[in-house]
Amino acid sequence: MKFRSLFVAALVTVACGSAWTEPLGLPPVPIPADNPQTPEKVALGDRLFHDPSFSADGKVSCATCHAQARAFTDNLPVSTGFDGRTGTRNAPTVINSAYMTTLFWDGREPDLEGQSKQPPVNPVEGGLADHTPILAVIRDDAGYVAGFESVFGVDAGEITMDHVAKAIASFERTVISGDSPFDRYYYGGEPGAMTEQQVRGLDVFVNKGRCVSCHTIEQTQALFTDNRFHNIGVGFKRIRGKEQETAEHFVKAKREGADVDIAVLTEKRVSELGRFAVTENITEVGAFKTPTLRNIELTAPYMHDGSVATLEDVIEFYNNGGRDTDRDPLSGFLSGGIRPLDLTEAEKQELVAFLKALTSPDLYRFTDR
Repeated sequence: MKFRSLFVAALVTVACGSAWTEPLGLPPVPIPADNPQTPEKVALGDRLFHDPSFSADGKVSCATCHAQARAFTDNLPVSTGFDGRTGTRNAPTVINSAYMTTLFWDGREPDLEGQSKQPPVNPVEGGLADHTPILAVIRDDAGYVAGFESVFGVDAGEITMDHVAKAIASFERTVISGDSPFDRYYYGGEPGAMTEQQVRGLDVFVNKGRCVSCHTIEQTQALFTDNRFHNIGVGFKRIRGKEQETAEHFVKAKREGADVDIAVLTEKRVSELGRFAVTENITEVGAFKTPTLRNIELTAPYMHDGSVATLEDVIEFYNNGGRDTDRDPLSGFLSGGIRPLDLTEAEKQELVAFLKALTSPDLYRFTDR
């Protein structure tokens, strides 16, 4: 895969006030009013994103679980963090996370700034008790101090985690990609950009497969996510028959001060509660955020728990109506649109081929590593 830099475009936008055109198929990147993009801030966030010093063993950075070489994932079922500990969730790609209206599989953070603060202080990720060591490292590093002073106008003693979070989020907002064969076919008017099999797969995606119901395609753009939460049956077996008991246990612990971020990454049964852990809405038990399908070919394994190994397996799971096989019992909490698809073998292959047409030739990012 080739890599193109967003830095020049960002520099022109900031310095000259000219508009930068997003890759084909993507809308303008949403930028918070209180955290405008600048090349210097993006460069600072880039360094912070790749710095392993902000973990208890000095070995885990954001890039550990979201590596450029792996399409900003780690290609593991669940991520490995501090001291080799593993959690319960698969690392979603950072690519196009700028367009997400909530972060994490259960949507417990509303923005990239809030999301970036949590991993360092999670016992199975960064392993720190609090953010104090992060600020100590930064304040003791002349390069960091100069960077924060240049970007935020603060001296060493005034650097806060809000500044750190804003810089990391700014870098992450440059990690976007579009211009895939699908985009060139659908939005660019290039009939030959997709193969005939992929074109047939697009038809299955939109019609018989009903994939577009959640993985949205719009008239001028396609994020391939509705940014909503659905129970598709993944993880159901772990709490089958114990849904209410698990939910009540978690709510009680939450009332007593349990940290949601820690609970969902350290307790497998709690992890399967999905969006319920945030909203306590019983209709959202087992509901997880719809992931983008862009570059899905590069981000295996799949689902919130990394339990589905290949795209072929994903299609089979949906074809069986949210079950590993058509003989498994159904979850009582399935979202309404999840039901058997009755796809033929040819249609399954066409659908997989289409998903591979969502792989971008370039990742638009700040700098190559």
